This record gives sequence, structure tokens and C-alpha cells, in this order.
Amino acid sequence: MGVRDLRLFLLFALPLAFAGLFFGGVYSYNRPPVRKILSHVPHSYGDDHNPASPQQVHISMVGEDKMRISWITESSTPATVEYGTSPTKYEFSANGTTSSYRYSILYKSGEIHDVVIGPLKPNTLYYYRCGPASGRDFTFKTPPAQFPIKFAVVGDLGQTEWTDSTLQHVAKSNYDMLLLPGDLAYADFYQLFWDSFGRLVEPLASQRPWMVTQGNHEVERIPVFHSKPFTAYNARWRMPFEQSGSDSNLYYSFNVAGVHIIMLGSYTDFEPSSPQYKWLEADMGKIDRKRSPWIVVLVHAPWYNTNTAHQGEKESDEMKASMEGLLYQARVDVVFTGHVHAYERFTRVYNGKANNCGPVHITIGDGGNQEGLASKYEDPRPDISIFREASFGHGQFEVVNATHALWTWHRNDDSTAFVSDSIWLRSLSSDPACQYRGQR
Repeated sequence: MGVRDLRLFLLFALPLAFAGLFFGGVYSYNRPPVRKILSHVPHSYGDDHNPASPQQVHISMVGEDKMRISWITESSTPATVEYGTSPTKYEFSANGTTSSYRYSILYKSGEIHDVVIGPLKPNTLYYYRCGPASGRDFTFKTPPAQFPIKFAVVGDLGQTEWTDSTLQHVAKSNYDMLLLPGDLAYADFYQLFWDSFGRLVEPLASQRPWMVTQGNHEVERIPVFHSKPFTAYNARWRMPFEQSGSDSNLYYSFNVAGVHIIMLGSYTDFEPSSPQYKWLEADMGKIDRKRSPWIVVLVHAPWYNTNTAHQGEKESDEMKASMEGLLYQARVDVVFTGHVHAYERFTRVYNGKANNCGPVHITIGDGGNQEGLASKYEDPRPDISIFREASFGHGQFEVVNATHALWTWHRNDDSTAFVSDSIWLRSLSSDPACQYRGQR
């Protein structure tokens, strides 16, 4: 075994073996054959290698009129963004922070830069560049300030040939914002996969805000080797948790164009005495349904699931028992989840039964992960499960106005954007039968 092989063994194989001993329950069923991982994601600067050149650029919303620009460089360089509404004419500039992290004893990340820019105009194309010596120019479009707005929704993305297909489909959808309910890179302790994932998604994630929450593959905690969870995720994918009063990057909320979006954490404490529960209770108490007629929740582990995969896990069952009542009382419209590598849509449901005032639960964990599809379902199909299929794909949630939204699911198997499942939804805030005392 050479020096390089030994480094890879210590960094990846040995910790992964330990992780399997401690977290074996995560892989609790036999998966279909895996899909090929993309063998090489080239650097976006091409052959003109400059260690100060920005790579892995992605953006996320901060408040309703600001944007966080995040990128990585190989060498130290100021965290500066220049931007404007005309090509190569940068009227404004902003400075931010730079950080890095270590994982285990062998990996040190590049320089991670975060800069918040704004205030910005809604539904406007901006031109920007990262760092003072950058030869690369980028563009992004801000979301609209009012309806309609279109979200792309995809979970368990990974970096396989199926992932690439999913991203190509998403790129054609003319979406305003991407929502991802956990399991991003599938780095699984091998930190270089975080870098390749950042390069893979940069063409999309640098142009539209990507709002994400964490899944089990982001935990990356290994006793003895690396005891702190979510190190890479928190360092690389910083979300606007402070703006919603949260104390953790693992759960937060934000408003966009009349939709209040809540990101929850399956893999942090969620019992009634936990900070996350108390934060969620307070956050939902502040929602003004006249200003935000739609409420959407994203969480990784599904609370409703008729697939044979991932049954009986506490992150699903115990979190549902703890928090489902809060979501029902707040009249949440839709809950998007991942974890199960398939697609499934439920009717409006609460406490295990169909309920016209409960949220629609949708599992969208079919983005392209390397572990394969979860193809086995409970038989017979329960009445509350309306549509289910083990195929890779993505969803589009187009909120047309304060009362109606269109949900569509698109299989990757189809070369064009063929709709495989769709439903029109009415907001619960507009349904007189679902009004309750205390609703604002």
C-alpha cells in the first residue's frame, strides 16, 4: 500500500467502516444496483489554473431582498463580490467572511468565502463576480416579490449520471428557486466529494438560490475520528437561520413571494423540550396568512411512507409524533421529504388518516443518489397513498396565486419535461372549512 493509498484508507475506508458499525441502521434494506458515480467533475476554470479563481459558486436567499454568495478558492483571497444589473458594469460591491475547516487529521478545505449582497430588486437579473482577481463572470436572477413563483424540488441528489440527468431537466424548467430536503453530495466522510459536488451543481446553483436542509449523509460524525457532526455541511452550505430566530443552521425559515418556507432537521433534537421544537412553535406563531397564504415544510426523513425502505426509524416516527400537531394546527399546505429513494404523493393527511385540513406529504428522494432506487412498496397500497413510483426525477411546485398551486413530478426517463404526476392544490388559508381560532 503506497502513501496515497494509505491516506485514502485512513480518510475514507477506515472511518466508513467504523461508521457502518455505529450507524448501520441507516442502510437497513437491500438496495437495487448502484448507479455510476461521475468519475470526474472538471474545475470550472478549465486549463487556466488560478488558485484564486472562484469555484463551487452557489447562492442562497438572506431575508427577502438579499443574497448570500458562497464560493471556494484554493488560495487566500479577499471575500469580495462586485455586482450590478449590466454586464461587466459592477456598480456595487460588498465584503464578507472567509473560513475553512478540517476533517479528521488529513483533510483541510479550501478557503470558503461568504458575502451577503443587497438590497436587491425582485425578479431582476444581476451580474456578479467573486473576488478581486476573478476572471469569471456570473449571473443570477432574484425571485419575484409576489405570485406567481416556481420552485424546483429535488432530494437525495448525489453526483451520478442520474444526478446529471436530473440537473439537466431542472435547468430547462425556468424555476425561481430550488428546494432540497437533504442528502446533497453523498460525500460520506470523503471530503473531496464535497468539492466535486460543488463543481457539479455550480452551473445551476450560481444562477438561482438553492435553499437546503440536511439529511443523514450530511451528519458525517465518526466516534474517535471526527466527533462533531455536520462539519462540512455547516461550513459549505450556510443558510439564513439567524434571520428567522433560529440558533442552528439545521433548521430555519424564510418568506418568498407569499410563501413561508420552513426547513426542519431530522438529525438534531426534535422532542418538545428541544430548541428546534420551541423555535418551530414560535416561528409558526408569527406567520401572517394574509401575507403568506402558503406554508411549505421540508424535512429529510418522511413522516408518511409506504415504501419498504426506511421503516421504523426514529427520525421519521418520533419526529412525526412530536411535531405533526404543530404543522396541523398551523395549517401547513405541503411537506416535502427525501430519504426514501423513490417518489410518493399522499393525500392531505393527519394522524395517519385522510384529513382535508392536513398537509399533502410528498417524498421526492429521487434526485440521483448512487445507492439506487427503493423499488419495493407495501401491498396493498394504503388509501392515503395516491401515487408512488420508484424512478429518478424532480418536482416543480408552481404557486400561481394566494389560493392555487400546481405540483408536477417529472421522471428522468423522459427526454423531455414529461409530467408523470400532477395535482392542483388549494391553499388551506383560503378554505373556510380549515380556519381556526388564532389564525392571523
